[in-house]
Amino acid sequence: MYRNNVKRILLEITSVLGQVQEGHVQNFIDEIFSAKTIVVHGAGRVGYAVRGFGMRLGHLGFHAYTLGDSVVPPIKEGDLLIIASGSGETQTVYDIASIGKKNNAKIAVITGNSRSRIGQLADCIIEMRAPSKKNKVQGMRSIQPMST
Repeated sequence: MYRNNVKRILLEITSVLGQVQEGHVQNFIDEIFSAKTIVVHGAGRVGYAVRGFGMRLGHLGFHAYTLGDSVVPPIKEGDLLIIASGSGETQTVYDIASIGKKNNAKIAVITGNSRSRIGQLADCIIEMRAPSKKNKVQGMRSIQPMST
């Protein structure tokens, strides 16, 4: 049972990542390399994931911060705000993205819904079409708990 579930989960992940547009990933990478400062933000489980990504960027030598940490500088022009939101509609995450946009930072969004309000604020976007608790994807059904 264990090995069967691992295979099924890996197939799900492979399917989702296989649909990500390579050009969008390259744009995302380019934005990371051109940013003076990088700030990451997300809510819930995706928030934990993006915090880990931000920490890893710091390990790699980028000036990267997680929103909410006491040392985060104000976001401004030349900076990159990386927003992760499965639905793209979480109000608090939208509010943060709007502030970043107002301060002329670049907005990179990782989401399952590029047409969302947060997606509309993006300068670059990576869409990962996967079923979630709020968003059903035609032809896809996850075996993972809570659409992890």
